[in-house]
Amino acid sequence: MEIQFYKYQGTGNDFIILDNRTSEYNGLTEFQINKMCDRRFGIGADGLMLLGLAEGYDFSMKYYNADGKEGSMCGNGGRCLVRFAYDMGIVKDSYQFIAVDGPHDASIQPNGNVSLKMLDVTNIEVINNDVVLNTGSPHFIRFVEDVKNIDVYQEGKNIRYNDVYKEKGINVNFVEKLENSIQIRTYERGVENETLSCGTGATAAAIAFAQNNGFNKVPVKVQGGELEVSFNRINQHECNDIWLTGAAVFVFKGLC
Repeated sequence: MEIQFYKYQGTGNDFIILDNRTSEYNGLTEFQINKMCDRRFGIGADGLMLLGLAEGYDFSMKYYNADGKEGSMCGNGGRCLVRFAYDMGIVKDSYQFIAVDGPHDASIQPNGNVSLKMLDVTNIEVINNDVVLNTGSPHFIRFVEDVKNIDVYQEGKNIRYNDVYKEKGINVNFVEKLENSIQIRTYERGVENETLSCGTGATAAAIAFAQNNGFNKVPVKVQGGELEVSFNRINQHECNDIWLTGAAVFVFKGLC
C-alpha cells in the first residue's frame, strides 16, 4: 500500500501525519509505524498521527509513539494536527477535537502559533523535591542547577525504568529555573530517548515550577525553541484552563 504522508514539527518535536478521514490507514501495524518513524531506514519522526472523523467534533486525533505502539496525549502533536487540519481545508476560528485523553479546544493565532487546551490536572504529587503529575501523559519533574550538562538519556532512562515506573513508563523532565521562565530537557517514553521538545512535558514542568510562586503564565525554553504555558491554579494539587502555545510547522510531504 502506497501511503501519502506529511511531516510537521512543533519546536523540534516532529511527526508523521496521515489523513485518515476515509479510514484507509486503520490497518497500519506496529511494525509499519515503527519503520516509518525510524530515522535511518524510514521517514524519521518522534511519532505518527492519524487525522480522523468523529461525530460532534471537527476531527479526531490518534497518536502512536515512534516504537509503533499507541501512545497517550501528545501536546506538540495535537498542535501540529490542528495546523495540518487547517492546511487540509478544515478552516475555523477555533477547533474542538477528540483525543485519547478526551476533548481538546484549540485555535491558530494571528502569528501562526497554535494554542491547545490541555487536560485539567487533578493531582500534583511532590516526592523528595521531585514532582509527578499527569497532563495527558504522565510526567516526572526533577529540578536541576545546570540542565545543559545533564546526561538526559542515561539519567532519564534510569528513572523511567526504575522499579516504580518501569511497568507503565513515565516521561522524565529535567528543569532549570530561570528568573521568570524555565529551561527543560525531556526523556520521552515510547521514543526512549531525548526529544527536542515535549508539549505535555513543558506543561507539566511549568505547572510544577509555578507551584511556589504567583505565576499563571510561564515561558518554557526547550531544545527546539520556545513554548508558553498558561493556566489557572485552583490549589496546590489542581489546575485547570491550561493552554500550551507555540509554533507548529509543515516540513515536507511524500509517498512511502
